[in-house]
Amino acid sequence: MEEKTLIIIKPDGVKRRLVGRIISRFEERLLTIEAMRYGLLTKETARAHYAHLADKPFFQDIIDYMTSGPVVCIVLKGENAIEMVRKMIGQTNALEAAPGTIRGDFATNKSQNVIHASDCAAAAEIEITRFFSEVSLATVKHEVE
Repeated sequence: MEEKTLIIIKPDGVKRRLVGRIISRFEERLLTIEAMRYGLLTKETARAHYAHLADKPFFQDIIDYMTSGPVVCIVLKGENAIEMVRKMIGQTNALEAAPGTIRGDFATNKSQNVIHASDCAAAAEIEITRFFSEVSLATVKHEVE
């Protein structure tokens, strides 16, 4: 089923000039870029995006990190995009991410792990709306046939 998902190439990925290499991996898997934006996240946007971690002791560190430099936000579209992208990016902790995954190949630690990706259809819908209110959400949700 065709669906949409959001990825964010985080400040460490942008700073290390990995954007093109990361995008090419998704394109090689026939995922299409539907929208893309480069720039700095505001603290408000970062707080909203990571609100589910607000009670964690590392919350402020994530906000500081995500607003420390430019990011690249991308809406990807394709067959089973959410699951495919999650498998491609690997485990959150770089030490646990398998070689061949984006984090396994490029991340250096758990918090600066190069990339974010929506973890389910509901999150994809919220995140795409947060970063790209103009993008149609028609294929974000899983539809029961």
